[in-house]
Amino acid sequence: MSDAQRFPIGEFDYEKPLTPQERAASIAAVRELPLEIRTAVHGLSDAQLNTPYREGGWTVRQIVHHLSDASVMFYTRLKSAMTDHNPIAFGYDENDWMKLSDNQLPIEPSLQIFDGLHARWANILENMSAADFKRTYTHSERGPETLDWQLSYAGWHCRHHTAQITFLRKRMNW
Repeated sequence: MSDAQRFPIGEFDYEKPLTPQERAASIAAVRELPLEIRTAVHGLSDAQLNTPYREGGWTVRQIVHHLSDASVMFYTRLKSAMTDHNPIAFGYDENDWMKLSDNQLPIEPSLQIFDGLHARWANILENMSAADFKRTYTHSERGPETLDWQLSYAGWHCRHHTAQITFLRKRMNW
């Protein structure tokens, strides 16, 4: 498997706090994910939704459901960090979650989650102060993370998985 297939926009990299422009771009990625994903999966058949984006990788359906799961986690971590002092944010095993029955559902329930959740999430992000982005939570596996880091990762994560789908469509000529 090539890194270009696994990481079509490159691997996540965060070396310093985001600039206001980088922060705005990451917030835009959060806000735009519902439309970007709907566009990426538009018109795909069940067989296409059940196609892995790369050998050994998740199917398009699984990517959409994973993004829904991840969005819920990002959102709750953000709200916890904004309302509590350095709360604990529990990690989860994405592959174990993928084994649960809800990942076999049609993608529409996850697309609906994106619509409401991302509107609310982006609203909070757009109304945060620079100091708010320095707030932290402690991830149960990775340790302390700032909301600035989380926003950078979330923006990358949205673009990363959308690119996996769009690159598959291009490669398969769908």
